[in-house]
Amino acid sequence: MTSEPGGPSPRPEVRLRTARIAVVLGLPLLAGVAGFTVSAFATPADTAGVTPLAGPAQAAAAATAAPLAPDTVITMSATGDVIMGSVPDMMPANDGHGFFDSVAAPLQSDLVMGNLEEALTEDTGTSKCGVNGDGCFQFRLPPAYAGRLKDAGFDVMNLANNHTHDFGPLGYENTKVALAAQGIDYTGDHDQVTIREVNGVTVGIIGFSPYAMHNQVSDIAHGAALVRMADRFVDVVVVQAQMGAEGPDQVNTPYGPEIFYDENRGDVRAFSHAMIDAGADVIIGHSPHVLRGMEFYQGRLIAYSLGNFAGGGKTLSNNGPLGLGGILRVSVKADGSWAGGQFVSTFMDATGVPTVDDYQQSQQLLAELNSADFPGTGVSYGPDGEIIAPDQPQAAEAG
Repeated sequence: MTSEPGGPSPRPEVRLRTARIAVVLGLPLLAGVAGFTVSAFATPADTAGVTPLAGPAQAAAAATAAPLAPDTVITMSATGDVIMGSVPDMMPANDGHGFFDSVAAPLQSDLVMGNLEEALTEDTGTSKCGVNGDGCFQFRLPPAYAGRLKDAGFDVMNLANNHTHDFGPLGYENTKVALAAQGIDYTGDHDQVTIREVNGVTVGIIGFSPYAMHNQVSDIAHGAALVRMADRFVDVVVVQAQMGAEGPDQVNTPYGPEIFYDENRGDVRAFSHAMIDAGADVIIGHSPHVLRGMEFYQGRLIAYSLGNFAGGGKTLSNNGPLGLGGILRVSVKADGSWAGGQFVSTFMDATGVPTVDDYQQSQQLLAELNSADFPGTGVSYGPDGEIIAPDQPQAAEAG
């Protein structure tokens, strides 16, 4: 985390007293953002004694907790696109039970995040593809499948993408309800910052996509204002972003805006750098359905795309680079600064189930992309996927 550029003093230290809190902060206008929603699933027990913060004075009054030790470190894990299957004829085996068993161990961390690319809802009577749907892709599973995500250990799912609205606004709302029923938070609504308290460290997660119902990757000024605002109230800011064009030939990270099916999928380099300049500490990209490279910018990690993680019921192709993904593990200090990381290579098996890849094909591809696309700033990897920043000694690879 960084202080707001040009600000006369550091951000106020705000300590939220529960792991899951739902409040609305009615803050003054800041660079075009009139206010933002800080949300997460909350139960009455979670919010007992929590006072909603209505402005800077109340926020300052909430800063009563003892400062964290400067060496406090938390570990977060994140995945790429998650589709467990789809009704009626692309269902996973065993009704999805055990779907994530192969990857459960490396997923475990203080905060587990994924990008959910489907609706969890019964039939709403509305669908993106309509009756025929030829050449159109839409994905839906019953709400009970949120329990499979819980079993895997997911804490937060990003919904800012092009499939969570496949079954209309009702399907989207039903997805949120299904996640909440399992104690899983979501992020992705416009001007939403989802806050989790992790071992005393407050983490704010913001979802972006190309679409107006979310925070748009093409509106860099608005996104930066939202990040700056979040940066005032949390210790660590994580950006989850659907950005970039799709397809097996999109593994390289270009300069400039990417247009895909007449949609502006963002200038991913400019967007990511601007979010870090505004105070973000980690950028996690999705959308291309293939891996893209990783680089460090201002000491913060950008993963431009984590690829396909799960495509149950053969919902996603696993041909070539489309079948490769991984689990990104990032450790940060309480101020958001880098403390280490690891990339665990995965692949989708013949039925789209995520599987740890002992041959590390994903890591090998990323090493090539990092060298080609980010000379001087790209990540290198140790033998077990340890993430090595450009300024770290390469001897670290041996240990």
